[in-house]
Amino acid sequence: MTRIIQLTNFLGLQKSTVGMLFMVVLVGMGERMAERFLPIYLIALGGGPIVIGLLNGLDNLLSALYAFPGGYLSDRLGFKKALLVFNLFAMFGYLLVILIPAWPAVLAGAVFFLSWSAISLPATMSLVSRVLPTDKRTMGVSMHSLVRRIPMALGPITGGLFIGLWGEKDGVRLAFAAALVLAAVAAVMQQKLIEEDTAGKTGGKPSRKPEKNPLRLMRVMSPALKRLLVADILVRFCEQIPYAFVIVWSMKIIASPVTAFQFGILTAVEMATAMLIYIPVAYFADRSAKKPFVVTTFGFFTLFPLCLMFATSFELLVLAFILRGLKEFGEPTRKALIMDLAPEGRKAAMFGLYYLIRDVVVSLAAFGGAFLWLISPQVNFLVAFAFGVIGTLSFALAGTDFTEDRSI
Repeated sequence: MTRIIQLTNFLGLQKSTVGMLFMVVLVGMGERMAERFLPIYLIALGGGPIVIGLLNGLDNLLSALYAFPGGYLSDRLGFKKALLVFNLFAMFGYLLVILIPAWPAVLAGAVFFLSWSAISLPATMSLVSRVLPTDKRTMGVSMHSLVRRIPMALGPITGGLFIGLWGEKDGVRLAFAAALVLAAVAAVMQQKLIEEDTAGKTGGKPSRKPEKNPLRLMRVMSPALKRLLVADILVRFCEQIPYAFVIVWSMKIIASPVTAFQFGILTAVEMATAMLIYIPVAYFADRSAKKPFVVTTFGFFTLFPLCLMFATSFELLVLAFILRGLKEFGEPTRKALIMDLAPEGRKAAMFGLYYLIRDVVVSLAAFGGAFLWLISPQVNFLVAFAFGVIGTLSFALAGTDFTEDRSI
């Protein structure tokens, strides 16, 4: 029993964090069964590269627009009530795609279900920051990221099997039906396990009024956080320019195209790689400077599109997706650094503001990626690589750590 207690303490596991992890697995499993194959589904419904680029750009834009309201609602309602609202929002989007098999309906449904990860992330980060001590925040964020990779690994494999059994149209719609059921179960479980957010409240009301104006909140963003934000934007250009076309490259373009099931295996390889590094990296990151871990992960982001350009078979794609998994090396550390650099009492809102600014700008890269793809896939990959190099070098030279910035 003592060893179990020691292990749960080491991993930052409490009742609320366990409830949050169950929610991440259930909602994530349904989401990844269906959402990962949306580009293929759009093609089956008559959509083309521009529609795929529109979906990817919409994903980034919605992630941006929903991030700040998600943080505000979390600070206003508490993370428990906010997470329930966000789940119901996603479930409505699933229903639209299930009931209407047309690509405009997919885009309309995406307005709702693509929002879940973005709108719920400030609430989950607020939960971790609220219930865990400072020296366990990176571990808490890492456990969230690790568990999140379980459905990210298994979901595409299951979705690939659905497509193999029922085809690209019916298979994806059935995957969305499964996603709807899992999201409903998650909503029930999270309400049972996650405790009420009572810290910092008096008489059930927040002791500090949440800031609803992002421009005012921007004024209290520290210089260190602003430098991280700029570098992150450039690196996300590297990620998002080719993001929606990775599956098209793998299944339609290369000399030896892979099947939907094989692409699910590639995603599982990526997720397994990420999961293997989360806990050891979190252990060391909580006990040292966070900047080197963030620089390293930016480097892995940068190398992926270059590696992908030369991956023209399943075996070479496996190597590329191992590299893609390594990009998660410092991602939990980066999120923990954002929370460290955010002001007390406004951490969820500041986290949401960070993602609002980042993803509004990065959505331009997602839209632009479609036009670069029309020139050639190689142009798409090389432009992405160039943005990654600039972003990585900018943070390596100008970025600072929490221990180096005490002005907040």
